[in-house]
Amino acid sequence: MPKPAAPPRASRLPFQRLWNAFLTARVMVAVTLLLLQLLGLALNQVSEPLLLGASLAYLLATGLLRVLGGHMPPDPRPGVHWLPTLGVDILLISVLQVLQQAGGMNFTPLFGLPILMAGVLGTLTLALGTTAGITLLLLTWAWWLGWQSGTDTAQRYLQAAITGTGYFIVAYLVHLLAAKVSSEQQTARRSQMDARTQRAVSALVMQHVADGVLVLDRQSQVRLANPAALLLLGREAGSPAPLALAHTTAWKPLMELAQDTFHTGQSRHADVTILHQGQSPMALRIRTWLTQTQGALDEEPLCVMFLHDLREMEARLRTEKLAAMGRMSAAVAHEIRNPLAAIVQANELLAEDLTDPGHQRLALMVRQNADRLVRITEDVLDIARVQHLIGYAPSSTLALDATVAQIWSDWQAHDPARRQGQLVLNAGTTQVEFDTEHLRRVLINLLDNALRYMRPGPDSLCLTTRAPAGGAASLQVWSDGAPLDKSVERHLFEPFFSSESRSSGLGLYICRELCQRHGAAIAYQRSTLSLARGEVAGNAFNVTFRSITRPADNASLFDTIVV
Repeated sequence: MPKPAAPPRASRLPFQRLWNAFLTARVMVAVTLLLLQLLGLALNQVSEPLLLGASLAYLLATGLLRVLGGHMPPDPRPGVHWLPTLGVDILLISVLQVLQQAGGMNFTPLFGLPILMAGVLGTLTLALGTTAGITLLLLTWAWWLGWQSGTDTAQRYLQAAITGTGYFIVAYLVHLLAAKVSSEQQTARRSQMDARTQRAVSALVMQHVADGVLVLDRQSQVRLANPAALLLLGREAGSPAPLALAHTTAWKPLMELAQDTFHTGQSRHADVTILHQGQSPMALRIRTWLTQTQGALDEEPLCVMFLHDLREMEARLRTEKLAAMGRMSAAVAHEIRNPLAAIVQANELLAEDLTDPGHQRLALMVRQNADRLVRITEDVLDIARVQHLIGYAPSSTLALDATVAQIWSDWQAHDPARRQGQLVLNAGTTQVEFDTEHLRRVLINLLDNALRYMRPGPDSLCLTTRAPAGGAASLQVWSDGAPLDKSVERHLFEPFFSSESRSSGLGLYICRELCQRHGAAIAYQRSTLSLARGEVAGNAFNVTFRSITRPADNASLFDTIVV
């Protein structure tokens, strides 16, 4: 039969309590032996001084090891590190047996303590070796008694052999049980680690998955819900669970679908409408599945429900379609520019000879729509320009406040009556790595975008620069417009995505590409500013610049562009 392997050293921690228990048991045995000797003295019985001294020495040795050696079990392999425990125990019991031979007291049962310790905490070799040594001592003791008395020692030999055999059986079985316990503990620890890892991964996925996820029981109680699902249900993120779907009328379609899934035992999918009081209807596409039970009597299946916002799905589909169309439009735009330029020029020549007001209005309409087509064509072609810049154009440095002030002044000069706002320059003489013309392009796009959605008022638009000590310089374009829809916010910087039918959807995409070209970052957030009229919430676009790594180079990058 193969020898069972000893518990690996990395798994000795589960035996910490057993190790401490054995150390404590040795101290208790030592105390008991010493008390027996003292009791004999108190009863005026003849006591061997060496016996009392051995008991006292054993108490000191066991107590010292209990205080100093109770941190970690020793290496299970045989070695001299077992002498303070197994060696001391065997030596003491042998000495007690020799010193007490005249009194007729038998101390050999105490050999069970080192045998148990070796079988539980050591390898099978250590356990059997310890048992073999004790058995040899028992046989030697039987021979010694027979030699002293001169009588037949066959019975003593037989008793020693039977005792040794019993010790071997005990040592082997105890070691098997210890190895089994160690294996099961290791399996349980690995299972616990796997379960914790699985829970952590599941929680992370649940927190960051874009779709809503609900876990329901048969009573339509929400056992688990991720932030996206809580948002779709109209609840605050982090709302306490469980939630009862039956308590809210708007959630009734979800409850009915979950109950139908439990009743049929089959997955279901449907499009439902959630109508919260005072809010617009929310169309959801829902899919349900039942969890698989493991056959336990007290285990019931749960309904896992995935919620997709149809508005988000439609926006994503629209973005994909527009992106595909945009790739085609970029190729067509080159072919459009020449005929379009001819139309504009012909219209201008024709308008010079028109005197009829009706004809002049028609010529004006042609010019306005032709100009619109020119702007759209240029926006489409800007994608090619940006990609060219990313691959070939160098960077330069500029004074942030001075450049922003000049761009702001130029932007306001085109329509002073309408382009009102606040300019706050807090960057001082800070230099940033960016091309001047590119920063002008980014900033004008952001200002035009803010102007389109802000409310009338001199403080409805604010352009701010910052350069905190030890931090990165940045600029912010803030306006008090209405908050963006979540489905729009997710696709702000994607090409050909726009919430307006008259926009090409390329402005913010070009801003992002130019910022990335220069190592800057652009982001959107809903932000609140303290104005004269109070705390006002608005939309903020923040551009964060990277630190300067080389001297300024003011060459314009647009000079290298060829279309």
